[in-house]
Amino acid sequence: MPQVPQTFFDALAVRTWCGLALAALGRAREEIDAINVYPVADGDTGTNLYLTLESACAAVEAAFAGHETGAGPTGTAGAPTLADATRAMAHGALIGARGNSGTILAQLLRGMAQVLAADADGGSARIDGPGLCLALRHAAEAARQAVAHPVEGTVLTVASAAADAATEAEGDCGTVARAAYEGASAALAATPGQLAVLGRAGVVDAGGRGLVAVLGALVETFTGEAPGGGATGAAWAARVRVPARSDALGTATPVPDGPDDCAEDASGPAFEVIYLLEAEDTAVARLRERLDRLGDSLVVVGGDGLWNVHVHVDDAGAAVEAGVEAGRPYRIRITHFGIGDVHTGGVGRPPRERVQRAVVAVVPGEGLAGLYGEAGATIVLARPGEPPASGELVEAVRRAHAREVVLLPNDADLRHTAAAAAEQARTEGIRVALIPTRSAVQGIAALAVHEPERRFDEDVVAMTSAAGATRYAELAVAERQSWTMAGICQTGDVLGLIDGDVAVIGSDVTATAEAVIDRMLQAGGEMVTLVLGDEAPEDIAGHLEARVREGYLAVDTVVYRGGRQGALLLIGVE
Repeated sequence: MPQVPQTFFDALAVRTWCGLALAALGRAREEIDAINVYPVADGDTGTNLYLTLESACAAVEAAFAGHETGAGPTGTAGAPTLADATRAMAHGALIGARGNSGTILAQLLRGMAQVLAADADGGSARIDGPGLCLALRHAAEAARQAVAHPVEGTVLTVASAAADAATEAEGDCGTVARAAYEGASAALAATPGQLAVLGRAGVVDAGGRGLVAVLGALVETFTGEAPGGGATGAAWAARVRVPARSDALGTATPVPDGPDDCAEDASGPAFEVIYLLEAEDTAVARLRERLDRLGDSLVVVGGDGLWNVHVHVDDAGAAVEAGVEAGRPYRIRITHFGIGDVHTGGVGRPPRERVQRAVVAVVPGEGLAGLYGEAGATIVLARPGEPPASGELVEAVRRAHAREVVLLPNDADLRHTAAAAAEQARTEGIRVALIPTRSAVQGIAALAVHEPERRFDEDVVAMTSAAGATRYAELAVAERQSWTMAGICQTGDVLGLIDGDVAVIGSDVTATAEAVIDRMLQAGGEMVTLVLGDEAPEDIAGHLEARVREGYLAVDTVVYRGGRQGALLLIGVE
């Protein structure tokens, strides 16, 4: 259905633009994924942009729904203000940002929202062409500032070109939007000559291609017509694609060497780490410096106490720990790129294909997130009191990008949630096996015997057997007086739970842990795994290791730092 053009930028225009942009990215998603070679050839830029904007759209729709029912800030039914709509758009994109390009898109939308909302707060119910120019300029500058090391030939270049072209235009919002679109399109066509890896692969920048689609939707919002006569994304891309090979002998089209020529030939970091962070500005400034030393592709966007952090690193645990020191990280996502998928090494690397098998694990603490990630698992972090929903698990299964997935919930209470997620993933053609691990230490045991080269069924049986052979325990502090299997506990008592039931009540953490380990080893065992929470005593690991070494021959002990995992201590015996 043809869109009714919007003359000014108001709340309805925000809603229309988001809807049209989401549809445009939906049509172009596969094409953008296929040309994704920078900064990592992982074939998901189009999908990440789509998911980011989908979150922005959902937030805008929620703002409209709230006002229609009288649940908005004014308490009366009606449409949201321009400030309400733009802030909802920016917040939705921030919390839903995916990947490098999605995080930059979130900052672009936030930059626009800062200008549009400020004008609205000043009494303007709608914005004209010059106001839109200012919004596009601020968006481009904000996005560039969010990237630790801006590179030309990327979405940042395309955004700057859009802002420059808009500034030179004079007229209403439709005129400005069209100028921005045309400037961005020209800049996108030039990206293969600016970034050597694009020239070698014969493609334009994927993130920039997505931004052009979003700006095309902005043109349609104000004119009622899609730019380029409604050409499809694939047809448009064909006009700007640079041939990487001119004949069957592989004669390459000459492309100037850029400053990043050597960097893209080398293998890069193995993990992508993304999380939302509640932190003060000063703490985030220190975080940027630390993450910049740890890895690359660093983008930190947001403000007003809420940030979205994206970085590529080799030490995923260190990246998460840096966030813990800065504030409160949550919605942590750690993705292992896989051998051959990290940064584009080699000419003309094709987009990433699905791997055969992957492991998706729910883990309770930042330290274990790093441990599981380094073992190749895709991570869903479960913070105390914040268990993941089935949708988060489904998304993690999709992020694993595998034909076969082993799902480790690592919590008895997540059994039904994980089962629902597995069933949803199966409807999408992914083969999923759910191993009913009830503790992270059982997940560690399962991951230790995981062999992707085995037949799927054999691998699942081996992992299930290893998890089932691992007894688990945890130490926690009683929050109130209560009856337990071991008697009555008082507030502040240390509780030792074995296989989910209270077995020991004590007053000292180390003594209670020793009693729990003694009970567990009475039935035999070869390995004791200790996962220390942040609030565990400093010397507890040494005491427990000595206890096992002196009292139980041929039993080994391994210690991990779990971070803020809820429990003082997790114990596994296998």
